Amino acid sequence: MAKTKRNTKKINTEKVKVIPLGGIGEIGKNMTVVEYGEDIIVIDCGLGFPDDDMPGIDLVIPETSYLEKNASRVKGILITHGHEDHIGAIPYVLRVLNVPIYGTKLSLGIIEGKLMEHGLEKQADMRCVEAGDTVKIGAFSVEFIHVNHSIADACAIAVTSPAGTLLFTGDFKIDLTPIQGGPIDLTRFGELGKQGVLALFCESTNAERPGYTMSELTVGKSFENIFLGCNKRIVIATFSSNVHRVQQIINCSHRYGRKVAVTGRSMQNIVEVATRLGYMDIPKGTLIELSDMKKYKPEQLTLVTTGSQGESMSALYRMAYSDHDRVTLGDTDLVVISANAIPGNEKLVTNIINELLKKGVTVLNDAVADVHVSGHACREDLKMMHVLTKPKYFIPIHGEYKHLKAHYELAKELGENPSNILIPELGKVIEISEEKMEVTGSVPAGKVLVDGFGVGDVGNIVLRDRRHLALDGLIVVVAAVDIDAGEIVSGPDIVSRGFVYVREAEELMDEVRTIAAETLQICLDKNMKEWNAIKIKVKDELTEFLYARTKRKPMILPVFMNV
Repeated sequence: MAKTKRNTKKINTEKVKVIPLGGIGEIGKNMTVVEYGEDIIVIDCGLGFPDDDMPGIDLVIPETSYLEKNASRVKGILITHGHEDHIGAIPYVLRVLNVPIYGTKLSLGIIEGKLMEHGLEKQADMRCVEAGDTVKIGAFSVEFIHVNHSIADACAIAVTSPAGTLLFTGDFKIDLTPIQGGPIDLTRFGELGKQGVLALFCESTNAERPGYTMSELTVGKSFENIFLGCNKRIVIATFSSNVHRVQQIINCSHRYGRKVAVTGRSMQNIVEVATRLGYMDIPKGTLIELSDMKKYKPEQLTLVTTGSQGESMSALYRMAYSDHDRVTLGDTDLVVISANAIPGNEKLVTNIINELLKKGVTVLNDAVADVHVSGHACREDLKMMHVLTKPKYFIPIHGEYKHLKAHYELAKELGENPSNILIPELGKVIEISEEKMEVTGSVPAGKVLVDGFGVGDVGNIVLRDRRHLALDGLIVVVAAVDIDAGEIVSGPDIVSRGFVYVREAEELMDEVRTIAAETLQICLDKNMKEWNAIKIKVKDELTEFLYARTKRKPMILPVFMNV
């Protein structure tokens, strides 16, 4: 009898750990840790923007205490592309984690500018790579793969360890007619799929949107139609990082004999970096200073600006509200908002459009013209990535939970085993081997708030106080006391901010002053010596009184001085 031939292929039992520190259940703040043995690498280092319930906060960055604790093991930060949600936290993280940064030329050029603003450019170890390069970092072999996105020089990253290959797509779309740099390297993704991808970590931003993402070339054709025969000054607001979009604006302006001026700090910085590094080609004599616009007629000018998201300090916002020192808009202007509103910014963008229309400005946006295309893969693009790479395991990343869930369902539609698909959580340690994928623990993860120069010094208590002040206002009770004699020397005086206007509520403030004085005197008569106890008593009495009278609870701040 013939013997049955056994499958003697040895199963790889090596394990690699992946820990998301940002970009999961949220838009922005992308950061993922990959760990094998004693080596750690980090994919991206982005920032997020504050929610409505974070008054005064400028930026939000990932919690990195786990990396700081293991700083000697961290071998580098790998950058997929130069958008803020992937590089914006680097100046803050480098202060506590001085490690090499690997990225393509444009990404590093943008990062360098950010580091110069923070005075950190001398300490940064910047290592430039190109799409197609493979670098050895500790136990990892890291390959950068060309993809299309709404910024030049974007890459996916394939991380190969003894446990297998992990593929991080970064932000991507499939654009077969890109403005620059060639189409996405689908061939390489197919080769990786044949070699074996242990786990695919794929972006999910547009996982709910059907079809394919349109080519950037579509926007160029729309610009041609807008410029043709237009006798107004054309003002175009777009993302400053979309170098290809800005290049198309400049090309179109040049063809129609228009001069181009640029306003907005981030836009000016990106144009300077992209031109210096060869990612933009501006015809000689096309670019002019803002101050030179007065030399030309409206139909001879194009203005490229920031503010497509309605940001309150942006150039377009200041123009709309007549607060720009160089540009005044009116009925001789056509404003094109060449961007979609990021979720949460819709009202801000609508407010700007309303203000522009009041000034007689003509406004075009994506609702009435094809002046924007996404840089993110829609469902058919995502399917292509899955089919080409054929991953054993799949982990959706980069998106709110609804995006991650939609991507999870898409993978199931493609026949992937649901037990091999995992929707991750921030800080949860995912351990992956050929045998299984499982969550084995957790590390500290969350939001670090940046307020001015302060990083992490604004916590939940400070935010709670700010929300309290914003909602109900402040009352300050000031008095001078001789605590040994048990007497009130002067006051109490009452200062109200954001609660009621004192002159219109003199009677109420007189009652507040009386209650504060009576309560303070009672405390002194009882020979109370603890300042905190006295303040709490006064605060409690005033809070109870004011709520009974007004149904509001302002913050009460007693200030007592012993004289």
